[in-house]
Amino acid sequence: MRLRRSLIAVAGAAVTALALSACAGGSTDEDAGSTGAVAEGFPVTIEHAFGETVIEDAPERVATWGWGSTEAAVALGVYPIAIAEQVWTVGEGAYLPWVEAAYEEAGEELPALLSDPEGGATVPYEEFIEADPDLILAPYSGLTEEQYDTLSEIAPVVAYPDAPWTTPWDEEIRITAEALGRSDEGEEVLQTISEGLAEQAAAHPEFAGKTFAGVWDGDGFVYVYTEADARIEVLTELGLEVAPSVADLDTSDGGFFYELSYEQLDQLDADFIVSYHDSEEEAAAFLAKPELQAIPAVAAGNVAQVTDRVTVSSVSPPTALSFDWEGGLPALIDAISGVLEP
Repeated sequence: MRLRRSLIAVAGAAVTALALSACAGGSTDEDAGSTGAVAEGFPVTIEHAFGETVIEDAPERVATWGWGSTEAAVALGVYPIAIAEQVWTVGEGAYLPWVEAAYEEAGEELPALLSDPEGGATVPYEEFIEADPDLILAPYSGLTEEQYDTLSEIAPVVAYPDAPWTTPWDEEIRITAEALGRSDEGEEVLQTISEGLAEQAAAHPEFAGKTFAGVWDGDGFVYVYTEADARIEVLTELGLEVAPSVADLDTSDGGFFYELSYEQLDQLDADFIVSYHDSEEEAAAFLAKPELQAIPAVAAGNVAQVTDRVTVSSVSPPTALSFDWEGGLPALIDAISGVLEP
């Protein structure tokens, strides 16, 4: 977990600098579980898909909704007091391993889990009220305008800038940092991650210019992830390119995925495929399924697989705390290298 530890170290260094140079008008955010940094530059106005949100003062009780904003806040030294549960990944009452580890390493109390059994389709408003946040971060989520309006009656809400579930991973960190008054620290976090990705790209020259598509078998069709999906975009940071066929076949109208029928699979041309699965058994079945042999890369055996829910979550997309989580993106990079090596 070298990168995650270095991110927390970056936050700690920024905290020290801010504490020495903070303006008199700042306020500490102990309730948010931060390391004591003084946020600056408030009020902050953030524009997003539903208008704009004004954050008058440095937040002291942060809640998160959707994906990745918890980790972004933690990387910046702020520990949210309530976060969306990830039922699909780890089940009810459990925490993502990289989130739990970060709280424990910092000696922070674990946050309340907000019920989310349907992946954001419903919002537990009463639980948000009970958590009593003064800021709700949801820059990578599926909030509807109605949900946004209702949550905004509880606390200021930062939604996604354009469309649901399409915010680039780096933009999510940047938005979170701005909302917390920690934009400079956010840029330091992004620089650390970018340097790590650049190191990986340099270590894998075989990636340069190779085309790929990310898919999930839907039985009768496959889900194809578009260039708008952050799990796909982050792989392009390694020198890989999204196959032109992904855009040519896209029926999503700007969404992060689309369904491609088995009858069209022969048109999904790419140097290799990244396939995502619930389990190793499902991954093995994917490779053996006769219908999927219509995908040229599958027929050629050029498939890099992600084979369990926790690992899928760690790379879909990576968050500020999961970029080097053991078994996550580093393992996927190794798998891709194994496919592309002569």
